[in-house]
Amino acid sequence: MGLVSDTVDSVKSIKFREALHQVITLGLIVTSALVIWKGLMCISGSESPVVVVLSGSMEPGFKRGDILLLHTNKDPIRAGDIVVFNINGRDIPIVHRVIEVHERQDTEQIYLLTKGDNNDMDDRVLYNYGQNWLEKKHILGKAIGFVPYAGWATIIMSEIPIVKYILIGAMALLVLTTKE
Repeated sequence: MGLVSDTVDSVKSIKFREALHQVITLGLIVTSALVIWKGLMCISGSESPVVVVLSGSMEPGFKRGDILLLHTNKDPIRAGDIVVFNINGRDIPIVHRVIEVHERQDTEQIYLLTKGDNNDMDDRVLYNYGQNWLEKKHILGKAIGFVPYAGWATIIMSEIPIVKYILIGAMALLVLTTKE
């Protein structure tokens, strides 16, 4: 009788260790993603080091689904620069080109006007009511590079949320059923 109970305890112990190993593996995957994101934040100087172009407003330069790499540095923003900005009260950042820059020497304040390359009008219609210019605090970063079409997965998951849940479930199932 003792041999059977020892075998059962041994099997339970092995199953527990396998489950613990899988949970730790999942934790390492999530932690690795966070560390990579934080590392990119430190390198780029931006709280959002990469963004996905969500609309066609910047075509033909950037297409929907392109991923932009951002950088924040001390260099001044000039007309022609492509910036990513966020308007107070809006969750989704916007990628557009700076078309006008006004600098006040007495306060060192910078005012920017932006426009999408594919848009007919400037972005004043996108800004908050009564706001005619962007300030430095609105800018998340300048585009320094891009990866074409690599952001389509993000667009699909945001437009069809069930896809996101299916992928998360499949990844969790894969981690839980892997025997390594």
